[in-house]
Amino acid sequence: MSVLRILVCLLWFGAGIIQAAERPIAEQRLSDWYPGATIDAIEQPFAGWRIEDAGEAPRYAFLSRQFANIPAYSGKPVEMLLAMDEQGRLDHSLVMEHHEPILLVGIPEKKLTAFVHQYQGITASERVQVGLSRRDDIHSVDGITGATVTVMVINQTVMRALREAHRALAGGETVIAGEQPPEAATLVQAWQPRSWTALDERQLVRTLKLTEGEVEQAFAGTKAASRKPIDAPAETFMTLHFASLRVAEAGINLLGQQQYDRLMDSLAPDDQPILVVANSDYSFRGNGFVRGGIFDRVRLWQGPEEIAFRDMDYQRLARSDLKADGAPRFGELAIFIARDGALDLTQPWQFELMVRRQVGALDSEFASFYADYELPETYLDLPAPIVPASTMLPEDESPLWVSLWKMKQVQITVLLTGLVVLMVILFMQDWLVRHPTLLHRVRVGYLCFTLFFIGWYSLAQLSVVNVFTFLHALFSDFQWSSFLLDPMMFILWSFVALTLLLWGRGIFCGWLCPFGALQELVNEMARKLNIRQFTVPFAIHERLWALKYLILLGLFGLSLQSLALAEQAAEVEPFKTAMTLRFMREWGYVAYALSWVVISIFLRKAYCRYVCPLGAALAIPARLRLFDWLKRRHECGNPCQLCAKECEVQAIHPDGRINANECHYCLDCQVTYFNERKCPPLVMKAKNRRRRELEREAARIKITNVETTRSVE
Repeated sequence: MSVLRILVCLLWFGAGIIQAAERPIAEQRLSDWYPGATIDAIEQPFAGWRIEDAGEAPRYAFLSRQFANIPAYSGKPVEMLLAMDEQGRLDHSLVMEHHEPILLVGIPEKKLTAFVHQYQGITASERVQVGLSRRDDIHSVDGITGATVTVMVINQTVMRALREAHRALAGGETVIAGEQPPEAATLVQAWQPRSWTALDERQLVRTLKLTEGEVEQAFAGTKAASRKPIDAPAETFMTLHFASLRVAEAGINLLGQQQYDRLMDSLAPDDQPILVVANSDYSFRGNGFVRGGIFDRVRLWQGPEEIAFRDMDYQRLARSDLKADGAPRFGELAIFIARDGALDLTQPWQFELMVRRQVGALDSEFASFYADYELPETYLDLPAPIVPASTMLPEDESPLWVSLWKMKQVQITVLLTGLVVLMVILFMQDWLVRHPTLLHRVRVGYLCFTLFFIGWYSLAQLSVVNVFTFLHALFSDFQWSSFLLDPMMFILWSFVALTLLLWGRGIFCGWLCPFGALQELVNEMARKLNIRQFTVPFAIHERLWALKYLILLGLFGLSLQSLALAEQAAEVEPFKTAMTLRFMREWGYVAYALSWVVISIFLRKAYCRYVCPLGAALAIPARLRLFDWLKRRHECGNPCQLCAKECEVQAIHPDGRINANECHYCLDCQVTYFNERKCPPLVMKAKNRRRRELEREAARIKITNVETTRSVE
């Protein structure tokens, strides 16, 4: 416990240093931007700085998070320092802090600097998008190859913060991220049965149709332009339809009453679900989407406001879910949700489809196409008289995480079922180990569940970065709601915390770690193929144990200086490459992750045993475990060495002790413990018991022979 207290105190002290240093760093950069100017800190109309230079109008600078707290790819906002004039024209911009894995590794800082430099001179009233645009009213900025999601978030952050700061400076009310002005009208909830054609005629379903020629024309003059003329320019490239499902007449007719009610129950009152369906070889969803990111091919615009969708804002539909009579058969169907009042259905808005073309191995070009949407007046009602805000009470305001848990009910149910099954396995271990074949099949099956469902489907691979994030949150603005936003990770961490107290770290490392499951399954296949296994001498093995603790200590020290730096160094974990990105990454990271998989062919779970900082982090609180569930005999270690030799991760010392900090709870030693034909002490007891039975039998036969002889005489 004393070690934990020291680490916590160091973390608190380091967090205080970082927070104290943030403002001086910003002020130093402002001095570089405006040499000789007077820079004064201000609190009104927003927290920031006022810059005054002789003969020039004052400038204002601020940090973006107070206006645009938009989660990026990492799940955390990008903090930017922005400087503008009184007209809302941006003078300078700088990324102060980010936790983006794509930018932390592989992409040089100069590319990020060049990207944000494009915003110089842009005004708050402009509409800016990342990627190619043929429209005069849209200002295009070039993206960063390989970081499309991240730069889209930065674009949103810059423009939203610039608009809100300018509004506050002009005397308007400061609008913090997530707040919206009251609606000018309400939606009519009455509905009548309508066919697909009727919904289209009443403009409740809108269409975006593109031809091959239109798409090619959009890329003309770029590196993505085709070198040969299009054979059939009039041929359809994509036919896409979209509709607002919040409008009852559209939602009920398209989804059916039952499914519509379930959808509405899962949403907050100001969430707006948008149905998107299409027929095309080009997917509007995209193929490179991963958990925590945003969809880079579909978004909405309302005025200058860009509305992007994250993974939590997406629901997949089956073809049978579309209930409208006469609806065409679509190859791709989805519901995207604009949350927290970001979309006002009573005002016009636009749907954007971004078409992406690959240029070479890495580069891409983008072209955007738009379709307008304005709800017919038939479906709008005049607003009720405005009631002063002080007299209004919120109606059933449920936290965002509640709706996210409702959206992932199926995944949560499957995960909880899997964890209940694991608990049953653990509590029935004494029975299972007496049936080795059944136990082996159960274990291999569960490892497949961990790898494919928890790892590659749910992308719920735990990381040492989660540990650092939690510790930092304890000494900043800790809120459980932040961790509840990802239900799969929250449930897994809760279960791991429970099993740490009862069994130690072995339950996670041996049963619930997707990368560990990948290594073990690969090793199982290698053994089936009779590939020779390598055993590290125990004297070397127990010294290599310390390596992962040294890595953990180094990462923890880096996190005190900068959590972003620690996240970059945490690439020592191959989890992100192997699980989160499914090996779809730069070749260096893929080679590193695959090298550990290849090593596991010959040396079982080598990475877990010697390098994994997460395993080391879990081993520290696991020392508080309440029970020792693995049985041992006094003969274990002296003279018997069978379990120590058979332990595939070498967690058993030569003296017979099981090192719980290294044990992966595979239960192989317990199979041997209960096997009367294999465990030497049990074998010896069986021999002694058999010898005594033979002696008693011999004595009985001798006595019988004597009695028989006497009776004959």
